[in-house]
Amino acid sequence: MALRLGIDLDGVLADMEAELVRQAQRLFGEPTTRLLQERAKGQEPPTDHEPPEGVAEIVPRLQKLQMTSRQERRLWRHVEEIDGFWESLEELEPGVIARLAGLALERRWEVIFLTKRPETAGATAQVQSQRWLEARGFPLPSVFVVQGSRGLVAHSLNLDFIIDDRPENCLDVVVDSRARAILVWRDAEQTLPATVKRLGIGIVRSVEECLNILEQVDSTARQKPGLVDRLKQRLGLSEHARV
Repeated sequence: MALRLGIDLDGVLADMEAELVRQAQRLFGEPTTRLLQERAKGQEPPTDHEPPEGVAEIVPRLQKLQMTSRQERRLWRHVEEIDGFWESLEELEPGVIARLAGLALERRWEVIFLTKRPETAGATAQVQSQRWLEARGFPLPSVFVVQGSRGLVAHSLNLDFIIDDRPENCLDVVVDSRARAILVWRDAEQTLPATVKRLGIGIVRSVEECLNILEQVDSTARQKPGLVDRLKQRLGLSEHARV
């Protein structure tokens, strides 16, 4: 049976943070933005650290900018006024979306792209995301703008794997579905939450590495179905503990 994949967009395929930093420079000026970046590196707590109202449940707090709630609200209001903002992002790993499209076509994988993107000016977040993926080599992409648990999505769509860059989303997958979660964790210096390995969440440093793993899993499943579970264990994707 062909693999069924759910793949997050921002932080996995799309470089949302880099574009938000550029927009912050336009809004606050370069000196202020540099200060916010330095605070983020040193993890200096902001003076106002409550989640920004209206976007707290939609997008993660920025990792590259240690902003106050007021600053985040100003930034997101600014972003919401940009026509086609989600189409302006860069690909984190140039060429990887085209490779994914090739693998999906060749191996008959079913792929759905998941995102919590808020709406901006212009087309809907879903349509902008579809256009962005098509422009980078993935024709006719299925995009689901979701606000709830990634695990419930994985369960309802009977997905085999969810690829995400946020540990909390991977935990949702573990708790609410039988899908395997793969965490894209690019920063080797950043400490992984202890629950990630304990719950059998796979860890990769890039989407390219993730695709290599999925290719192995798929090839093994086609050739020797009985070996799939052992291969998943070797890749750190063993059956997770039930909570």
